[in-house]
Amino acid sequence: MFDFDGFVDAFDAERRSRGLNWYEFADDLWDQSVELNVRRPNDHCLCGGAISRLRGRGAASCQYVLFMLRWLGRAPEEFLIDPVRAVGDTRLPQVGPDSRLRWDLSELHAALNDQRQREDLTWAKLADELGCTPSRLTNLRTARLADMELAMRVTQWLSRPAAAFIHPAQW
Repeated sequence: MFDFDGFVDAFDAERRSRGLNWYEFADDLWDQSVELNVRRPNDHCLCGGAISRLRGRGAASCQYVLFMLRWLGRAPEEFLIDPVRAVGDTRLPQVGPDSRLRWDLSELHAALNDQRQREDLTWAKLADELGCTPSRLTNLRTARLADMELAMRVTQWLSRPAAAFIHPAQW
């Protein structure tokens, strides 16, 4: 299970240690991809107010979480709570200011579907094992967003690092 509170604690502690308010923090996160932002002026920048309210929400999309993980220089597996499967190298790809990290959810779906078929499971049975609905799993095929908790449950079930499904995107 992804420890969302522990994740928020980690980036909030680092934010405070750097003396950043929430809006300066949001700017820091956004500026990690400063060159890409210039090429994509219609992208929505991050909002400090929204980030400050994440703890109260208790969840975030896997795409959104990547901004903070990149800033922290940490892998999502560092925020998993037992039981945790060993999955090998969990380091996220290194990206420069011309890129953002993005989950490839269709690739995650394909790996999940392949493993599901190898284990002769229906989507309903697999959803039972993962504690979600079948549609949350099948929707990964075309989804742009998924919550971080689900993405990490899937990677753990696959015994693969999240980084296998996270890539630099330059659009």
